[in-house]
Amino acid sequence: MNKLVEVKEFDSITGNPDYENKRDNLKYLPEPAFHQLVTFVEEYEGTNDHADAMEFLKVYRSKDRNAGELVAVNNYVGLIQLKSGYQVQILPKIDFAESNTKNVFLRMLRSLKDFPEKISTDANLKTSKMNLYEIFINMYLDYTKVLVKHGIKSDYMEQEDNLKFYKGKLNVSVNLKYNFAHKERFFVSYDEFLPDRAENRLVKATLLKLAGITSSAQNAKEIRQLLTAFEMVDVSINYDKDFAKVSIDRNTKDYEQLMQWSKVFLYNKSFTNFSGNTLSRALLFSMEKLYESYVARQIKKIFSPDGWKVSAQDKGYFLFQEGHEEKKKNIFRLRPDIVIRRGDVTVVLDTKWKRLIPDRSKNYGISSSDMYQMYAYSKKYAEGDMVPEVWVLYPKTEEMHEPLHFDSGDGTKVHVFFVDMAEKNTNLNELKAMI
Repeated sequence: MNKLVEVKEFDSITGNPDYENKRDNLKYLPEPAFHQLVTFVEEYEGTNDHADAMEFLKVYRSKDRNAGELVAVNNYVGLIQLKSGYQVQILPKIDFAESNTKNVFLRMLRSLKDFPEKISTDANLKTSKMNLYEIFINMYLDYTKVLVKHGIKSDYMEQEDNLKFYKGKLNVSVNLKYNFAHKERFFVSYDEFLPDRAENRLVKATLLKLAGITSSAQNAKEIRQLLTAFEMVDVSINYDKDFAKVSIDRNTKDYEQLMQWSKVFLYNKSFTNFSGNTLSRALLFSMEKLYESYVARQIKKIFSPDGWKVSAQDKGYFLFQEGHEEKKKNIFRLRPDIVIRRGDVTVVLDTKWKRLIPDRSKNYGISSSDMYQMYAYSKKYAEGDMVPEVWVLYPKTEEMHEPLHFDSGDGTKVHVFFVDMAEKNTNLNELKAMI
């Protein structure tokens, strides 16, 4: 059973059937799936290597006593697969064309440093008919098809066998043990050129695992076809050992993305370093980090050809110093998302994944802390009389799309620009024309 419940960031989930379809931002997840989700949030604690479940899910009591417990979804997007078979698919809150949301999300994912590039076109993926996990499986199969087309790699593998003819190197002690009375046989070790290497074992193990969990007839068919190319390959039984043997070089380039994806599927891993035993599978992504990464890549692509030097997560300045004059120590490092420089011009750009509101009396929904942050950037990145331009980049919505401008009165100006995420090439060329 694979049943899909689709929610958006900041929506809530209820297990109370009386509240099914009661309001748009409240989704219903039947028993026992809802309690599996609640138990996971309450029991799973993160480590240094893995994110805490409470970073992206929160259990709380509704003000409506009859509603009971609810689970709120924070600003993480992706897919959670519960053991009961139910899937919770979380999509971005910012509105895109409904049929385009998954494609926009996938385009943003490709900006992540460790996220494998996609081969198929959005049309080929048939994203409207697949959940996110099936789309990721489809990507893996695309990489595998390229590998098979180019030919899976073989390597010289040491073999040991008791043969009727001499080959390779005689293993004297073992030969005496087994062949003392059989002078016609030779216990030898020799090298043979075989495809049974670590990379192929991991790919085969991944394909077999995906065959057992996919709910897509298209993906299942492709997996069966691809497995025929790995008939002479054993299945990996020790993932850690085989991954340690993986070697990516010029001759094994086709395996690079496959190995990243194999780790995701074989270890039930996520690109957010999330992992848990209560859930069958989970792939979750912080929208704040995803938006920041996507915009930074687009800024570099658009501004660099014009001579701008683009620095992501710039670390050049601190807010304060402490200590005596001769032993001053910098503290509270400033780290704007993007800094671009050309000649003596510096522009600081910070990304905020937040939906603003068309209400001037409420400062358009912009938080005071964001403005304090921009003010600090303006002062610290100033060089003599040259005050840097400071821009805050929010996602564009139907309600908020025209740039805003704020003046502190003491030399600091903060500009707000809205990035069009629905456009494949965004609208950042318009930003470049304004700077």
